[in-house]
Amino acid sequence: MTTLENRPNTALLVIDVQNGVVTGNHERDAVVANIGSLVEKARREQIPVVWVQHSDEGLAKGSEDWEIVPELAPDEAEPNVQKNYGDSFEDTTLETVLSGLGVGRLVVTGAQTDACIRSTLHGAFARGYDAILVSDAHTTEDQTEWGAPPPGQVIAHTNLYWKYQTAPGRTAGTVETGDVDFAS
Repeated sequence: MTTLENRPNTALLVIDVQNGVVTGNHERDAVVANIGSLVEKARREQIPVVWVQHSDEGLAKGSEDWEIVPELAPDEAEPNVQKNYGDSFEDTTLETVLSGLGVGRLVVTGAQTDACIRSTLHGAFARGYDAILVSDAHTTEDQTEWGAPPPGQVIAHTNLYWKYQTAPGRTAGTVETGDVDFAS
């Protein structure tokens, strides 16, 4: 249970599922489909869906690469948080958005596993949020050219260590798309 007072609600966090971010990523289509099914489920259950979009010198705000992938359609009423750093909380409106929604528990999906997903998970957990990673709803690109493990191993390792993440008064862990329970 979250350490944040008066924050009993859960939100689905969709991080950086943008054309220029996920193109060519590991199991891209399956991951995007899983995220799409979670978005639909969250909407049916009246769980807030919070979209995060990254921009930087290589990903210009407003460009086609910056846009959310066409398979996903953010609703205009759903919050959209703009970011320039890996951690979705860093120098953004995310904390204000979540506070306003009474959210203390995050269900996390998106890209890139080894960058913005990890940064945001740790940022959320350090700030007192419960942070659940959807194990089959995050992806990353192949960075083996620079010494990283293959993407499948990066994803598997992230799922492994997040499954066992612990801290006083907070909950972490992983869950597969089909087992996501927004109510618990």
